[in-house]
Amino acid sequence: MRLVVVGCAGSFPSADSAASAYLVQAEDADGRTWTVLLDLGSGALGPLQAHTDPTALDLVGISHLHADHVADLVVFNVLRRYRPEGACAPVRLHGPPGTLERLAQIAGKDPATEVTGQFDFEPWQEGVPVTVGPLTIEPVAVLHPLPAFGMRVSGPSDVDPAGTVTLAYTGDTDECAGLTTLAEGVDLLLAEAAYIEGRDDALRGVHLTGRRAGAAAEAGKAGRLVLTHLVAWNDPQTTLAEAQGEYDGPIDLARPGAVYTL
Repeated sequence: MRLVVVGCAGSFPSADSAASAYLVQAEDADGRTWTVLLDLGSGALGPLQAHTDPTALDLVGISHLHADHVADLVVFNVLRRYRPEGACAPVRLHGPPGTLERLAQIAGKDPATEVTGQFDFEPWQEGVPVTVGPLTIEPVAVLHPLPAFGMRVSGPSDVDPAGTVTLAYTGDTDECAGLTTLAEGVDLLLAEAAYIEGRDDALRGVHLTGRRAGAAAEAGKAGRLVLTHLVAWNDPQTTLAEAQGEYDGPIDLARPGAVYTL
């Protein structure tokens, strides 16, 4: 199983990165590659095309409905619907309740049937796993100002063909029971860390800091921590230092194009 960072900027695209978008890929027993996209935020459709064919995705999973995680699904629909060779078959889309209505709202005057016609939508249900090829996705409710889910993704190991590995993506969250569930025993924890200790202490229930992300990885005994959703006005080295103060394992700052093989 592989994780590819497509975009990792927090809240809005930076000069160097699109907003949140991540690919998870794995091969089945017949050698067929299955591809899942986690979030498609502002500006992410462009770099996505450098990593995979957007018309050949097997499933799209959306953590929550803020624009920096979902906005480019509207133009993703355009790419798939109006290509010269004809529209694609609808792709499986999982997200919070109200996802299709949110996309229609972002699209404005476009009829909802035009905006949502490329999606076979099912809402996440807490504790109900979703299977796509050799991958299993478990949605976990987390703490954010609107309904939000993190995702645990399990699948075959690229390192040990006989083994199974798990990565977890927090989406956007503060400390909560769901974060504990996400981090527990995972091989890689992809954790947002948009806030800074001291500066943002009064803003609870929205985002993690590097320290809180590191503490979750340490408590869950995660194998690796990747810090993402890094806001342009933050010094990433400050976020990294916060996490290093809590977690003794390997830590990376997410960057566009990074690939993690599990």
